[in-house]
Amino acid sequence: MNNLTGLKVGVYVDSSNMYSNGGQGMRYDVLRKFASRGGSQILRLNAYVSIDLIRGKDDKEYLYNAKKFHSVIRDLGYKVIETEVKWYEDEDGQRYGKANADVELVVDILLQAENLDKIILVSGDGDFTKVIKAVQNKGCRVEVIALNNASQDLRKEADLFISGFLIPGLIPTKENSLRKKWGEIGSRVRGVCFTHKQNYGFMRYINDVTVELWQTNTTIPGASYSTAYFKDSNLPFQVDISKLPSHNYIFEFELIEGKNETQVFEAIDIDLVSWIPS
Repeated sequence: MNNLTGLKVGVYVDSSNMYSNGGQGMRYDVLRKFASRGGSQILRLNAYVSIDLIRGKDDKEYLYNAKKFHSVIRDLGYKVIETEVKWYEDEDGQRYGKANADVELVVDILLQAENLDKIILVSGDGDFTKVIKAVQNKGCRVEVIALNNASQDLRKEADLFISGFLIPGLIPTKENSLRKKWGEIGSRVRGVCFTHKQNYGFMRYINDVTVELWQTNTTIPGASYSTAYFKDSNLPFQVDISKLPSHNYIFEFELIEGKNETQVFEAIDIDLVSWIPS
């Protein structure tokens, strides 16, 4: 049986799904680094992208930007699988485009899984739930990274589900004038409320990506997570405080020094980034 480190990993990115669900500007280099945590060996690194060649005939800027994007992620070591957008008409004569890379992604996972210990599926599309079950039955561990509108079935079936918003640096945060590194005083990070009392609570966020992301106890030496105190008065108005603590709300906030010895950090300027229905 393999140790947690040194696992053979395959990464499969549904780029269109991620882009349309809050992943504009997603850092593919950060994703690769996350996938290789713990000394894992990446054997497959596939990105499934769509391209509208019909639009590209008239919109040269679109075609240039699409090709440039594909070239950039190829340089990061990804195999780029392009799916051409096909145009159809519905019963009312309305045209709509569709580029479905699902079949290619599923076939690739099923064929390649026998040589892998772990698969990282980067998509929130519930259509992939059955393929997760299939490769788990072959002995593969499956991790899912998704953003907004992640399928509940997909989340439940995964061995590990993590919102891409919580992975340090994967999705750009709101600019901070000090340009601090994630986790430093003055930086902006993302996390969830894991403890809430009357008028205050604590956020938990990933401060160091380690192989033991399942271990959320922040008091353990070398823990992946850190905490920050917050006041309810700093929460966005959209948040139903009666539902806290909750992993369904994902917040972005600035870290400042805590006001006393029990508060290492305090969270201010808190934004609601994503909300996952229960």
